[in-house]
Parts: sequence; C-alpha cells; structure tokens
Amino acid sequence: MQILRTRALRGPNLWTRSTAIETIVHCDASEHDIGKGSPFEERLRARFPEVGTLMPQGTDQAVSLAHVLEAAARQLQAQAGCHVTFSRTHETVEKDTYQVVVEYTEEEVGRRAMLEAEQLIRAALADTPYDTAATLAELRELDQEVRMGPSTRNIIDAALARGIPYRRLTSGSLVQLGWGVKARRIQAAELDMTSAVAESIAQDKDLTKRLLHAAGVPVPLGRPVRDLEDAWALAQEVGLPVVVKPRDGNQGKGVTVNISTREQLQAAWATALEYGSEVMVERFLPGHDFRLLVVGNQMVAAARREPPQVLGDGEHTVRELVDIVNQDPRRGSGHGTALTKVRLDDIALARLASEGMTPESVPAQGQRVVLRHNANLSTGGSATDVTDDVHPDIAARAVDAAQTIGLHICGVDVICESMLKPLEEQGGGIVEVNAAPGLRMHLSPSYGKPRNVGVPMVDALFAPGEDGRIPVVAVTGTNGKTTTTRLIAHLMSAHGWTTAMTNTDGVYVGGRQIDSGDCSGPRSARNALAHPDTEAAVLECARGGILREGLGFDQCQVAVVTNIGAGDHLGLNYIMTVEDVAVLKRVIVQNVAPGGYAVLNAADPHCAAMAHLCPGKVIFFAPDRHHPVMITHRAQGGRVVYVDEGRIVAAEGSWRESIALRDIPITHGGLIGFQVENAMAATAAAWASGLPWETVRRGLASFESSADAVPGRFNVMDYHGATIIADYGHNPDAIRALVQATQTMPAARRSVVISGAGDRRDQDISEQTEVLGTSFDEVILYQDACQRGRADGEVLALLHKGLKGASRASYITEIHGEFLAIDHALARLRPGDLCLVLVDQVQESLAHLQRRCQEPHL
Repeated sequence: MQILRTRALRGPNLWTRSTAIETIVHCDASEHDIGKGSPFEERLRARFPEVGTLMPQGTDQAVSLAHVLEAAARQLQAQAGCHVTFSRTHETVEKDTYQVVVEYTEEEVGRRAMLEAEQLIRAALADTPYDTAATLAELRELDQEVRMGPSTRNIIDAALARGIPYRRLTSGSLVQLGWGVKARRIQAAELDMTSAVAESIAQDKDLTKRLLHAAGVPVPLGRPVRDLEDAWALAQEVGLPVVVKPRDGNQGKGVTVNISTREQLQAAWATALEYGSEVMVERFLPGHDFRLLVVGNQMVAAARREPPQVLGDGEHTVRELVDIVNQDPRRGSGHGTALTKVRLDDIALARLASEGMTPESVPAQGQRVVLRHNANLSTGGSATDVTDDVHPDIAARAVDAAQTIGLHICGVDVICESMLKPLEEQGGGIVEVNAAPGLRMHLSPSYGKPRNVGVPMVDALFAPGEDGRIPVVAVTGTNGKTTTTRLIAHLMSAHGWTTAMTNTDGVYVGGRQIDSGDCSGPRSARNALAHPDTEAAVLECARGGILREGLGFDQCQVAVVTNIGAGDHLGLNYIMTVEDVAVLKRVIVQNVAPGGYAVLNAADPHCAAMAHLCPGKVIFFAPDRHHPVMITHRAQGGRVVYVDEGRIVAAEGSWRESIALRDIPITHGGLIGFQVENAMAATAAAWASGLPWETVRRGLASFESSADAVPGRFNVMDYHGATIIADYGHNPDAIRALVQATQTMPAARRSVVISGAGDRRDQDISEQTEVLGTSFDEVILYQDACQRGRADGEVLALLHKGLKGASRASYITEIHGEFLAIDHALARLRPGDLCLVLVDQVQESLAHLQRRCQEPHL
C-alpha cells in the first residue's frame, strides 16, 4: 500500500458537505480480498477491535487495504471522541488506485488519524506490535488542544442554529460570524463591541472595586498592598479572615481565601506574586461562591461553585481519592472538558497541612476534605446551577456591575449565603468581574439544569431575523463563467452594493483589485467574504479549487452553471468524462440555500439534470423558449429566461419582463451567441438576487466587452481597418463558440493566432486546430510561456497534427514567442480582415495589442 497524496477538503466538496481528508492510495494486486476471516483481518482486529465493518453493507466488492484505511481512519477519530460518521472509498480509473475520503472535525486530528491508520495497517501486515491505546490517547489530546473550547463552541452552535455562517480566524478562539459588512467577531465569550478599556478595568481588581463601590454595588473592603508588612496591617484593619490575590489575576490563579494568621498570609503572599506583580488584600466574605453571567442588560445564568474536594471513605488516602475523582470522564486537563482534574499542587498541600493532613492521610468515612478555598472550575471545582433561584435585586446588581465596567459579557463573582435574598440583607458582596468568562459551569454544570448561554450572546450580535449573510452568487461551468461572473458583479454594483468578485483574473472589492492571478478557488472566496466592505459577492468556482479544497463558503443564494463541456481539463485528478465534470460542477447547486435559486442552462442536458439536486428553486435559461425543459418548467410555475424577437425575456407564469439585445453591447446586437447566453445567465442571477429590472437594464447596457471590463473574453479592437478579437479560449467547446461568433462578422480574410494549454488531453489540443483549420485562411502557431508539464515542442506538434487535412487554412506557420506571433499576424492584416488572437498571457498580450492598435498607420 502506498499513500500518493493527502489533502484536506475544508468546505462542501465532491463527496460531502462536511470537511474531509482525501487520500489517494495505491494498493498492490495482492492487497485485495483481505477481509472476512483472513489472517490480516484477525491481526487487525486484535490490535483495534473497534475498527468495525471494513466494507459498507450491501456491497459485494473485494476488500482492499484502501477500504481498511477508510474504516480505521474513521474509527480512530470516533474512538478518540470526534463526531465523524461519513467516509467513502472510490476506485479510480487507474488500476488498484483508490480515493479514500474520511470526514474530520479538526483537520490536524483527521490528518493524524489517517497517518495512524496507515501505521496500524502496516503493523497488522507485518504482524508487529501497535499501541492503539497510546494512539487514541494522543488523538484525544490533540483534539482537545486544537478544537474550540466549550465556550466558543456553544456560541458557534447558537449561531449555526440561526443559520449564521462562521469562520475560525486563528487556531485559538477568534471567530468571525457572518460575512462582509454583516460580519461580527467573538473571542471566546467576548464580543467585538467590548472595548479594550473595559477589559483593562476588569483586569485591575482594585480599580474595578473602587468603580463598583462608587456605583453603590456592595464590595469587600480592601486595597493593593506594598509589602508583607502592609498586607498584615491591612488584614488587621479590615478584620480577619482575609483574601489575598493578584491585582490582575484570572481564573482564580494565585487566590487564597479565609486567611486568619500571619503565617497563612505569608504563604498566600508568595503564591499571589507567582501570578502577578501586585497583590491585593480584601476582607473575607463568608458564604458560598456564586458566578452570575451577564449578557447585555440581563443576567442569563448563575451557578454556585464548590472548591475541589474529596469525601473520605475510611479506606483510601487523599491522593487515592483525588485519583478516583479524576477518573470522571468529564474531567480533563484543559478547558475543553466540562470539569478540570483536581491537582495536588502546593496550594492543595498547604490547605491539607492547615487541617493537619498530608496526601497520604486516610480521611474518615464521610469526612469532607477541601483542597483549596477558591472554587474556580479551572482549579478543579464543581458547579451547581442556581439560575432560577437568583433574587431580582441580586440580578440587577450583577447587571449594574457589568455596565459600570463596560463589559457586554461579564462573569460576576458574588460571595453570599444565598441567592434568595438581596446582598445587603446577608452581608454579601461582589468580589470580582471577569471579561471573557468561562461558560463551562453554565453549559455543563455538575448538578442542575444546563443553560444554553450562547443564544443570548448571538442575539446580542445579530438582531432578530438577521443571519449575518450577504447575497452570494457562485458561478461555474466550462465556458463563459468569468464573463458571467463579471457581468453579475457589474449588475450588483449598479444596484449600489459594494460587490466582491473573484475570478481567474483576481479578487476585486468595490471595483478595486486586492489580489491578482487565478483567484477562482476557495481561499480567494473566503477572503472576499471576509472583507469588511463587501455587501454582495460573486464568486467564480473553478474545478481545480473544488477538487483541491472544496468550496470557500457553506452555501450560496444563487448558483449559476453556464454549461458543461469536454474541454475542461479532462484527464486530471480522475475527472475523465463530461459526466465526471458535471458531478463536480454541481457541487455549487447542491449547496444553494433553501430559499435560493440555481440558474441552469436548459439546453445543456448535464446542466438541466442538476435541477433535482437543488435545495432551493431553479431558473432555466436557453435561447429557445420551446425547448422541452423550458416548456415543462414554465408550465409548472417555474422561472425561465429565453430569447424572443431580439429580446431577452424573463417569464414566470403570465408575468414577463424583457430587454432588447441591441441594448446589450456584449452580444453585438444578438450576433454573438455565447455572449447572449452569458447575458441570459446574468439576467437570471440578478432576478434570483432580487435586483430591480431597471437596474438590470441599466447594468446590461453599460457593460462592454472591453479589455478592461472582461480581459481576454471576446475583446474586439480595430487595427487600421482590420478587426482583432482577443480571447482566452483554450478548449474545443470554446473554439467552436468563437468560430460561430466570428462567422457572423464580415471579413475579407480570416486569420488566427493560437497556442495550446499543456494540461489538456492530447485530443483536446489537436481538436482545437481541427476546428480552426476549416474556418480560417491563416493559422499562426506559438508555444505558451508555461508548458504545464509538457516537453518543449510537444504542444506545437499536437497543434500541427490537428491541422493535417485542413480544408481552408492555406497559410500555416510557427512563430516562437507569443508577442512575436501577434506581431507577425498584425503585419499580414489588411483593412477588412479579421484576426482571432487566442492569448495565453492575458494581461500582457492585451496591453501589447492595445499599444499596437494605437500606433499610427504607416
């Protein structure tokens, strides 16, 4: 077994809507039919009994090692606590080579599981040891390290329940909710609207207390101290017992409570200095430790916290009892679990010593042994939900505290005997306020009712009915997708939206280019959606990006599929047929929002067949309104766009709206058939997006097929009376469309300048010149600057092969260099001629042509 390639599919993809690891595996012919009682299967199950079924039920295929890899990678994640269920193994056209796809929840864990599955298989093949328990422990640890903490995860789940998309911006807890201008950000339980000033105040315990006291909120007496002597003097002044803590601490670190002797204070002083440069001493308030969670102007949850403790049984030592408590599966070492493991650290040892005990002491039956005074969950404490018991006056005081500091989400720590009566009546007080409070005690309390506190937090960011989404149009197809993308973006801009656009030329926001190169993949889509100015987005989705990583978004409001042809890189990445291309391209249709639309070419059977996969509605377009698909869809009340009497017509039931082709410059009065189709697709997308028809008319009329508006897409220029057409057509279907378009334009003599992209199949390269040789008088060949894996001269040989037996071409020559080939063609032009230039270096070639066209005629 050989792993050829592994990559992460980070968005909806060819296989699934979920994230997945895709691995290409080659198996030797001997590595087949290894299941059902074979020695290998026995050895595999001895090492990993939970591997499960090696082949899906109902299949009669022989089991290969690729199927075993799938099952092992999936089950290793599942046993490590990851919620994964989807996996698939697909045999490719290459003999004994498979695509293994396994869902993941965290990419690093998914990749590691795939590697470990391979090692497990090799151990079973060689009959060597494999420590599955250690692997599962490492996967669990890795998962806990990289996944979102429970606080962040709860907020994300609440956002998803409202249909709000999210994107994790860092490996930590910084997350963006929503897209473009509607995007908001959170970091753990902290909102983007909270100021750094408020956070700074909350970190300063003394300043916090003084502000709360000034606002009439009850707080314990105390202040920062200069040294140990000052601390003891203050302790006597406010009255023993006291609390010692760092001035800028968090999570209860360095806090020691109920100090009643100088010796205890000295030890607490040293502990506090480990976590901060300044120390505070406060009067100790007797009672229970409560945490109240405030979001906005309301108290949404409350919990009583208990310090870490064990209960004696008369048999086990304190150390053994701690080990027993830590066996609770809810306890972990970080913040990813409901509870934290209890630690026998210096603070716990000191607390035991104060009771005359050591870790080796055996507490009596029923004896309660408290291991530290503070009750933070991060130090091993537990929590009981008391939300329903909170007196309205206490809730109001908690809200006052949060608003005094300026925190939109605030954990308010209260010490009092009970939540059932006001603080003043029981001598209680607020001892701290916390920015970015942990939510574990409310989400998964040790006892009592869990509270879904992420909901009010999301409600604080997004108004009722808001989902943080902007209009998103995804465009794909074999030909015309870039022009269609640019035209839709132009229509949205005409509506007044700041529109982000990604295509094979770059990323644009509000008409300004922010990235260059081929930007039709998921990374560029994510960047466009993250831009703070984006009010709408039109995203070209090329096959390469979908195969490489999946989509850069979870769903779109409109999906446009222009057509499906044979020339779209067939033969690459196991996309071998037009049907394979259709399956890949329909990914955007499968991920249309339930209330959205798929815009499909009714005249293309591969496009039309995608309609039943769309979760939303469908708009069909085709020049012929009498096409059976169009007739049926319209009869069923669906929307259609077609051409009738020189007009693009949009129809739904008895309703019609139309736009004259003569008013749409890119169609050249309707003579350029593929541009008419592009205009129909864009019109349908604008209709699906809810744009006013007056805006659509104005936008179509102002969009021209110039080198600036649509570089390399049927750009028409005049060269001293000769017509030049520059286009980036690099597959047979595109060439046929260009030939059909140019034949509608008069010309005394027709010439073409062409190269070939090396990453196409041999027959696709040759077929281009087969078509051109029957339609043009002169053919000038050149070699691309980048051969894309081909040997020098190989593409030119294939182009020459296609010209053998050319029925029309009387002049065929080969020029080395794209610009030299263009210049050679221009030198042969006469007024009234037509020259089609199929450019490779689009921007450079267009600039060269524009310069030549501006030269004075000699």
